[in-house]
Amino acid sequence: MQMSIVIPALNEGSNLKLLLPRLSRVVSALGAERSETIVVDGGSIDDTTEIASTLGARVVVQDEPGYGGALKAGFQAANGEYILTLDADLSHDPDFIQAMWDARQEAEVIVASRYVPQGSAEMPLVRKVLSLILNKFFTQGLSLPLHDISSGFRLYRSSTVKSMPIESSDFDVLEEILIRCYAQGWRIKEVPFQYLPRQRGGSHVSLLKFGFAYLRTFRRMWKLRNSILCADYDDRAFDSRIPPQRYWQRKRHHIITEFAAGSEAALDVGCGSSRILSGLGQITGADILLRKLRWARKYGKPLVNASIFDLPFCDAAFDCVISSEVIEHIAPGDKPFVEMRRVLRNGGSLILGTPDYGRLSWRIIEALYHRLIPGGYADEHITQYNKEELVRHMEGLGFIFADVKYVLGSEMILLFHKADTPQ
Repeated sequence: MQMSIVIPALNEGSNLKLLLPRLSRVVSALGAERSETIVVDGGSIDDTTEIASTLGARVVVQDEPGYGGALKAGFQAANGEYILTLDADLSHDPDFIQAMWDARQEAEVIVASRYVPQGSAEMPLVRKVLSLILNKFFTQGLSLPLHDISSGFRLYRSSTVKSMPIESSDFDVLEEILIRCYAQGWRIKEVPFQYLPRQRGGSHVSLLKFGFAYLRTFRRMWKLRNSILCADYDDRAFDSRIPPQRYWQRKRHHIITEFAAGSEAALDVGCGSSRILSGLGQITGADILLRKLRWARKYGKPLVNASIFDLPFCDAAFDCVISSEVIEHIAPGDKPFVEMRRVLRNGGSLILGTPDYGRLSWRIIEALYHRLIPGGYADEHITQYNKEELVRHMEGLGFIFADVKYVLGSEMILLFHKADTPQ
């Protein structure tokens, strides 16, 4: 199944009579080999289910209440590689599906956007103002480079939403879904769209009525956006509104790129969404978390889903290996260091960044960090290193200590060289 079309409907029989035949013609012209239309009924008392069935749609009755319950039921029932969602009231022009379908290779989520250049919305003034305020509140408050996160006219690659944990039950589900997609590193593209008023019946949307639901969702999404679960956590910290966090990221970036300058083939193990990938020329990123790698695609560098315990590279493949803010998150042992040594050429550079627990300054900063940035990396350090012990350990594994620099006298970034070994 190439595409599933999901339409939430509540007493929309008269609109479905017009919408479903138009949808059929548009989808046939797309060239999609197989598609299905799913009408999710929210308890209609008119002829919605009969008309939908007669016109070839599959009717699914939602178990959970509200618009959020309708989308969840539709996602679960969908069999397509892509899932298209639109309203039943004809405010979403089916002819626009062609533009969304054409853009599907550019992102995993395509949004028909009213608030990007060349987009527009025909709606009562009060509702339009409230909609604009809602979108600004979410996008500015959560630092999202998006404009219309309340549009329900979207095309998803099904893998983005099929296993998504959705909590919202009202129209705030639209914001939650898009923010969760962003947090997982999926690309989102907004296509300019002209929104039309519903043709028949009354709207089921009331921004004021659902105001508290939006606030609850904003609070939950704020926690997600500021946690390490968000794909762009490291990248966002580089431009953080919190001065110490911004300074820390930029100082770390400066030291590491300075140590790695001139390398011909570098590997960043546990690269995350760090801008180190953009700061060096010939560099490959490796990380165990797919959401981080999805985000890092923007840097245009080779990326590999891999563990530091088992790097999928040939011996002596790199002249520089970087591992920043990784080793403190794994159990102590030689395996990670042996693996990094294996893929490093004789004389090559190994750059390790980790907090220095031998310094009181780090312990104080860690306590403050925990308070300032809830959901961050504080209290997640399994192994606590100090400089003397780490240098001694690395020298025992065949490395030569070359230099160390500190971020605020607390996070140490050490430079080692691999001692020559027989070829």
